[in-house]
Amino acid sequence: MLIARRTLAAALMLAPALALPAADSAQGISRRALRFPRDFGAHADTGLEWWYLTGLLSEGTGTASDTPRFGFQLTFFRLRNSDAAVQAHASGLAPRQLLLGHVALSLLQPEQGQAVLRHDQRLARVGAGAQFSNSDCALQLRDWRLQRSGAPDASRYLAQLNGPGFDLSLELSGALTPLLQGDGGFSRKGPDEAHASHYYSQTQLRGPARLQVDGQKQTLQASAWLDHEWSDSLMPPGAVGWDWLGINLLDGGALTAFRMRRADGSTLWTGGSWRDAQGRTRNFLPQDLSFTPLRRWRSALSQAEYPVEWQLATPLGLLRLRALADAQEVDARRSSGLLYWEGASELRDERSGALIGRGYLEMTGYRQPMAL
Repeated sequence: MLIARRTLAAALMLAPALALPAADSAQGISRRALRFPRDFGAHADTGLEWWYLTGLLSEGTGTASDTPRFGFQLTFFRLRNSDAAVQAHASGLAPRQLLLGHVALSLLQPEQGQAVLRHDQRLARVGAGAQFSNSDCALQLRDWRLQRSGAPDASRYLAQLNGPGFDLSLELSGALTPLLQGDGGFSRKGPDEAHASHYYSQTQLRGPARLQVDGQKQTLQASAWLDHEWSDSLMPPGAVGWDWLGINLLDGGALTAFRMRRADGSTLWTGGSWRDAQGRTRNFLPQDLSFTPLRRWRSALSQAEYPVEWQLATPLGLLRLRALADAQEVDARRSSGLLYWEGASELRDERSGALIGRGYLEMTGYRQPMAL
């Protein structure tokens, strides 16, 4: 475990009330306009927040059409302690805020005997091994880092992550304004507006990557996607998890789609968006999307069955999403208590079979209901 056991134990003992409101709570974030660069930063008054960077590494130019050799994930979660006594405590080490981190590297062309997925996790109190900024994206969890600079329509991100046998540094840039998900960045997750997040995406991020795997160094090109969400009450009653995808399209556009899922596998709510290469955006209504699971993969670790191939009915037409490797389940029980599937995937036109984009698919709540 990368974080010292003593530090983790102390953080958990001092923070018994780290949780979002219950799913049937009427509380929620207040709808407001997002403003940048302020909203690139943290929102420490909300219960849960995350910055989620995923992407593909190739030997080409860094476009989504390049044949990927690796996929990567770097996620920072910020958790606010809801215990008033902890928030009012005089000690600078009181666990008012925690940062959790998850990293993963998918080997999409593994050599014989290599595991497809390598991943790790960390947890620390802010001020004791972790820090964030309220004014812009600047996150650090020991030597894992994510930092943004530049104008809102010309963001540059520096990222540093490492895990079992690998070390990765990224220099990413984009020429598009943040993609505001939902209604101007207010993304509903269910029929009741109380269950929502503020949510934007940074799409079509590209740049050089320096990767070392098992002592072998290589310079690659990255095509990446960054999501940033914050909420006080995310899960609607009846939802056990979600299925989400963020795809950089080959034509320069971007596709987001998600569904909140009931225990029987049926859809409770859907959302998402499409942005074309010129920046025109269409946000999807719940009736605009449908998800049909096709092929499934069973995890030997959790025995959960994840749909690793999907048919998607969208305003863009009928699409097929396929995982680039099946075994991309992340075991994050030492930090967040969760097991979930997070992996590199490709998107094709269902009728012609033509490749139209690549990105990441996330599936949660398949082993047990999500408990945020």
